[in-house]
Amino acid sequence: MENNSCIRQKADIEQMNRCKDTVSELNDSFDYLANGLSLVGNSVRLKILYLLFEEKRLCVCDLSDILGMNISAISQHLRKMKDRNLLETEREAQTIFYSLTAEYEKLLNPFFDILEKNKIIETV
Repeated sequence: MENNSCIRQKADIEQMNRCKDTVSELNDSFDYLANGLSLVGNSVRLKILYLLFEEKRLCVCDLSDILGMNISAISQHLRKMKDRNLLETEREAQTIFYSLTAEYEKLLNPFFDILEKNKIIETV
């Protein structure tokens, strides 16, 4: 393993302290963001979140039909996201509708704007 080192001529103590304070103040926000983004890294969950973002609420049967997946698989994804507070539910008779929490709707909006504008990110 290669040993990396840093040779610094002069440290900007004010900058380092400012950055430390900012990171410390935002610690809970970093955790919140990481919680949501860790689940969004799955293509199926990202599709579910996008559909809920666009349609505002859908039931497991709707998602199953749209994505061409069985209800059990969709339910597992929904449960994971609900357990991590990305989704909220509303019951109407026998049907449970899922929707994004307001916080995660705001968080995911910029990502879905990219999809909306048909921007494709190419990797080299």
